[in-house]
Amino acid sequence: MPRNESIKKLRDQLVRRRDALHRALEGDLSLLRELHQEKTGDILDAAADSVQDELNSQLIEAESRELTAINDAITRFDQGCYGDCEGCGKPIPLTRLRAIPYATDCIDCRRKAENRNGSGSSVLWNRVFDSAEVDPV
Repeated sequence: MPRNESIKKLRDQLVRRRDALHRALEGDLSLLRELHQEKTGDILDAAADSVQDELNSQLIEAESRELTAINDAITRFDQGCYGDCEGCGKPIPLTRLRAIPYATDCIDCRRKAENRNGSGSSVLWNRVFDSAEVDPV
């Protein structure tokens, strides 16, 4: 399948995911409102409610970040620059876009950015046990 057709299918996938996230966020927010209106029984119930509120809040935050990334990707599609790496300008491989449809950079540029920001690691985790010594018996 040509790249343009694959890109159009990815846009359709992004739109479906955006719509699903909108519905999920509406449900999450209404659930939070309902929970805040209910009275709690004792201190243990209040603590459990507090933990649940925090988890729901984090979920809403993650969904909101993904929704923003999806909306940005749809905007890039409408502007004709979807699928191009913002770092080097080369086309992002379709396999990366299929895995992360709202990706803005290719693997090489992502790695460079992570290394610049200090979030990259010099440890090759897939090789970490190759040179490990065996514990003495």
